[in-house]
Amino acid sequence: MPKNQFDKKSQAWSALFSEPMSDLVKRYTASVFFDKRLWHADITGSLAHAEMLAAQKIINAADLASIQNGMAQITAEIETGSFEWKLDLEDVHLNIEARLTQLVGDAGKRLHTGRSRNDQVATDVRLWLRGEIDILGTLLSDLQKALLTVAEHNVDVILPGFTHLQVAQPVSFGHHMLAYVEMFARDAERMLDVRKRVNYLPLGAAALAGTSYPLDRERVARTLGMVDEQGRPCVCQNSLDAVSDRDFAIEFTAAAALVMVHISRLSEELILWMSQNFGFIKIADRFTTGSSIMPQKKNPDVPELARGKTGRVVGHLMGLITLMKGQPLAYNKDNQEDKEPLFDTVDTLKDTLRIFAEMVGGQLNPDTGKLEGGITVNAAAMEQAALKGYATATDLADYLVKKGLPFRDAHETVAHAVKAAISHSVDLSELPLTVLQQFNPSIEKDVYDVLSLRGSLHARNILGGTAPEQVRAQIARHRARLA
Repeated sequence: MPKNQFDKKSQAWSALFSEPMSDLVKRYTASVFFDKRLWHADITGSLAHAEMLAAQKIINAADLASIQNGMAQITAEIETGSFEWKLDLEDVHLNIEARLTQLVGDAGKRLHTGRSRNDQVATDVRLWLRGEIDILGTLLSDLQKALLTVAEHNVDVILPGFTHLQVAQPVSFGHHMLAYVEMFARDAERMLDVRKRVNYLPLGAAALAGTSYPLDRERVARTLGMVDEQGRPCVCQNSLDAVSDRDFAIEFTAAAALVMVHISRLSEELILWMSQNFGFIKIADRFTTGSSIMPQKKNPDVPELARGKTGRVVGHLMGLITLMKGQPLAYNKDNQEDKEPLFDTVDTLKDTLRIFAEMVGGQLNPDTGKLEGGITVNAAAMEQAALKGYATATDLADYLVKKGLPFRDAHETVAHAVKAAISHSVDLSELPLTVLQQFNPSIEKDVYDVLSLRGSLHARNILGGTAPEQVRAQIARHRARLA
């Protein structure tokens, strides 16, 4: 071997270098042990690229057949766990390419014609993320259906509605659950919208400037299903942007962070409701843990962990934004750092949605056909709590307005009535009619219908309101949407 030369067989890049990479740098720069999860997307993209190269007469039919056969064997090896992932080969792309070349010779070397690892990895991540978004869409649907099941069984259950965590007005517990259905429905819409921008093809942009080979990029896009609603191919139009864009990853992580924020809000309520001070619900034992020292404890670990993992996903969003903020065009090695936060965001979100759908809605018993587990509601405790905070005070004000009193005057009148109720340690509905009439003589016996919790609930029979009739209509709307 000539002086200053070294064995480059394990390296895919040029003969320019005169000394081997240090082992420390290999470990520091390698990504294969986390990006190998992209293997299926990498092979899918490579096969579409090879098919196009053959159609364009850039490689011959024999080379295409060899590439296809080699990739089939590599797929089998990876699926059976016999594929050897090598640190020296840096990443998923070079590991697969090296094995392909080992299997089929020069045909494997020709596969990389007209592309770079820069556009290859951008394509792989997009293909992988597109599939994950589709899975998340199903999981979001499952969680919404679980919440609908709870809502359906608790339409007439009265829950104290809170503002500032103070009792405000009575609401249907079913109505409260539907608020989260609305949130997760928006999340699903956002994911579908993000998917449109994920589903663009960078392949063919090569390293940064495109290529001199007569590639048919639109053909590759169609092969990979990167098309719009009308079936038109979606291809990145600027080669510099194609290889360096990570907007799609940031946008996805932002959408994922918002899903986790909604999960965290629900978690906070489940934790409060499960506590002895509220006692509104029980969560099935399989979703709780005990204490190592206090035998009476039953801790809501799943909601608590979800609340904590929300910070983790929000942190990934901040990390990706910071990663991109100072990068000049085009591709930079910094972009290798996009994968771990993106992968962890997807994993965290999938696990959280799966466990919440089961924890909230329970599991279907195949023998009885009934749901078991899930949230158990203590309707009596909820209704008793609603009676503690003068939750129908606004109803009394509305009653006086309908009698002709301006709302601001009605508001002040009711405040005095509440003071009187507090001083006698009774609810507004328990004040005698003669006492109520001292505050306004237009108050009549029918006021007690207004002051009851159920009267308040049924009075809000307006689109989006908490009246049971409206809640049932909303459940039916959501059921039809998710069918």
